[in-house]
Amino acid sequence: MPRRLPPLTTLPAFDAAARHLSFTKAAAELHVTHGAISRAVRNLEEGLGTLLFERATRSVKLTQAGVAYAAEVGAALDRIAVATTAASAPRSAGVLNVSTSDGFAGRWLVPRLIRFHRAHSDIDVRLSTSGTFADFIRDGVDIAIRFGEGNYEGVVSELLAEEDVSPVCSPELLVGEHPLRTPADLKYHRLIHDNFRIDWAAWLQAAGIHDVNPTAGVRFDSASYAVEAAVQGEGVLLGRAALVSADLAAGRLLRPFDLTLRSRWSYYVVYPEGALRQRKIRAFRDWLFGEMGSSPRSNES
Repeated sequence: MPRRLPPLTTLPAFDAAARHLSFTKAAAELHVTHGAISRAVRNLEEGLGTLLFERATRSVKLTQAGVAYAAEVGAALDRIAVATTAASAPRSAGVLNVSTSDGFAGRWLVPRLIRFHRAHSDIDVRLSTSGTFADFIRDGVDIAIRFGEGNYEGVVSELLAEEDVSPVCSPELLVGEHPLRTPADLKYHRLIHDNFRIDWAAWLQAAGIHDVNPTAGVRFDSASYAVEAAVQGEGVLLGRAALVSADLAAGRLLRPFDLTLRSRWSYYVVYPEGALRQRKIRAFRDWLFGEMGSSPRSNES
């Protein structure tokens, strides 16, 4: 029995208009005219026999039916895009596009990447460290490592590692005129800050220290630079476990105190549904979990 389908050429126009809530912006995205978007949406509505948009003079709004239909159409178009990528994979089978943060790339991923390439010499990793979340379809990203709560719509999100923070410093700071032995000794040392959500104020309060200025010290937008400053003996960093693990293992950094604070945010491996059908994506995802010493666990959102 043949499927009952709408005019398929109308769906990209409807999807773009629904996402932007603007025919003009949809036209710009698809490189067509405003009139072309309007006609496509009208043809789709006539084919369905229901209105999808409420139209005002300068704006459009999805009807209840439009909201429900847009969610399904958007997901279907994403699946088609993933399938298209997989079908054309032989042309780019050896290139894997990975998106993550600058800090995770610099302090965790890149130092370990040689092991992935040794095991998979036919796969070339292309690493993007934009500060914004990548769009898998439009940006051509195959897989991402994101730091957050894991509730990302329309994609698979698997918990890679939870995160906690604690002070870390160079071994040099444990000797000298004011050796770092107790949290109270922090008043003699420079604090290093990055852009993490748990800051020195929270840690000092938990440690019961009230005579240290939690905002003083040197600040970096890049977590990677903040870690490097700590390695060079610049001061004491409230270090994230994943980002300082290699430096702790190598003895370049150490934890002078036992107190750690758990973050409500974690690291997640994120990819489009069906992406694991591509060998290169599955290989990289499995390698990530192997390196982290954890097992894939889907986030329940």
